Amino acid sequence: MSATAVDDDFPRLADSFRRELLAHCYRMLGSMHDAEDLVQETYLRAWRAYDRFEGRSSLRTWLHKIATTACLTALENRRRRPLPTGLGGPSSAVGDDLVERSEVPWLEPIPDTMIVDDRADPAAIVEARETTRLAFVAALQHLPPRQRAVLILRDVLKWKAAEVAETLGTSTAAVNSVLQRARAQLARVSPSAEDSYQPLTGEQRELLDRYVAAFEAKDIASIVQLFTAEAVWEMPPFTNWVRGAEEIGRLVDLRCPAGPGDMRLLPARANGQVAFGVYMRGADDVFRPFQLQVLDLKGAAVGHTVAFFDVSAFPSFGLPETCPR
Repeated sequence: MSATAVDDDFPRLADSFRRELLAHCYRMLGSMHDAEDLVQETYLRAWRAYDRFEGRSSLRTWLHKIATTACLTALENRRRRPLPTGLGGPSSAVGDDLVERSEVPWLEPIPDTMIVDDRADPAAIVEARETTRLAFVAALQHLPPRQRAVLILRDVLKWKAAEVAETLGTSTAAVNSVLQRARAQLARVSPSAEDSYQPLTGEQRELLDRYVAAFEAKDIASIVQLFTAEAVWEMPPFTNWVRGAEEIGRLVDLRCPAGPGDMRLLPARANGQVAFGVYMRGADDVFRPFQLQVLDLKGAAVGHTVAFFDVSAFPSFGLPETCPR
């Protein structure tokens, strides 16, 4: 194939796979920023080798093979990305000192818009959101990289064992053995069926309105009523996490520096879940980014909130630098 044909054909044919490649790299790496870098590396490798692409597999499969190899290479020198609950420690008491560990490579959220094409088949949209939910990606982090790759390729992308074996340079029997171990490990830490992606109900939309109102007013009694009895609140880069609606209310009451009217919440979507960009009023009366809260809903209540204090990704979520008063 001539260089001109590569220059003309490759971008046109390959660009439609960018979102699903980003989702794939994100599942492998647990980081939006690392995933973006690996997708760029994937396209660069593919472009350089495109004149040798013989079409024995689809372009989509070929790109995923390159991405998987790039991810496995990257993971050789990187630690897994946990959430605080994944460190193995017990829940904290609200009065405990907050322990910040900025050196830990924490799991990162990712905007829906980067991994979901709203023009795609509805079933494909549900699948993309389902397999990038925080709980699922956090569970994947418990697997060694090659187990993680095998499980994603077989159970998410639905590849045949022979295709996975060819990608990883191993045998079909070895792939099946690794997949069995990966599924067993994931079953011990993975989210339950009730955590699967579901469209919001009218009752849940009303819950989210109450959620915004309660936090903006810092109404602790109302905040407690938003959560299930066993709800979890965690907030990387702090290792502390608490369980229970009453404990969450006490944590917000005692640890959140805002007073009534000092917070503003703007809606977003992350990992197929409801999210809110939280802004805090400064001394100059300007509301600036404070947290990105990603919610798991359990029926008509909140079952889990991850409050990410790294606000550098706000622009990626379409959130403004400051919030209008």
